[in-house]
Amino acid sequence: MTTYIPSLTLPDAVFNNVPASILLPIALGSAVGYATRRMDMRPPPRCFPHVMTESLTLNQPPLRPPAAVFPPVWTTLYGLMGYAAHRAFSLGTSPFNSPGTVSAARHGATLYTIQLGINLAWMPLFYGLNRPVLATIDVATLFGINSYLAWLWATKVDNLSGWLLAPYVAWLGFATYLSFGTGYLNNWDLSPTSAARAGKGEGKKNA
Repeated sequence: MTTYIPSLTLPDAVFNNVPASILLPIALGSAVGYATRRMDMRPPPRCFPHVMTESLTLNQPPLRPPAAVFPPVWTTLYGLMGYAAHRAFSLGTSPFNSPGTVSAARHGATLYTIQLGINLAWMPLFYGLNRPVLATIDVATLFGINSYLAWLWATKVDNLSGWLLAPYVAWLGFATYLSFGTGYLNNWDLSPTSAARAGKGEGKKNA
């Protein structure tokens, strides 16, 4: 189990405040998405937030949903994530709880903060820096951490908190597939010039 690390954990005041806990991941995700789009003017990915239009240059794996689905989905997932973190921390650190429950809640707060940072790194890695291999490792790591975190909260702190994280965990599994699939189908090179070359080549085949 990850130990509680204050320097790698959001302040208690964030977790104990419902609006702050919910709005923080939404605001951070939106800011990173906007900044990444300025780094790379191609439409953003399908499996992470701030998707506005369909990508016309990259080969995509099967089962990808329409781009318009993703902004509301990610807003909902970030909100659920934030509320789950608030609930697990505020209930788990109550002075009426056993030391084991308090410890598990604080361990969970550290894990939650770490996974939030890893989450925010995905989009810059995948598109801004053209590092799809690292991005796929990033999202697979997210899936593992949050699977454990959901179990920790559900079994050691508050059952509902763990279940509130379940949709996020499921989506991360799907996002791992999309991240790997997009990287693989584009030869792990997502640069605009590579995508343009691939598009021209596909156009010639279909001509």
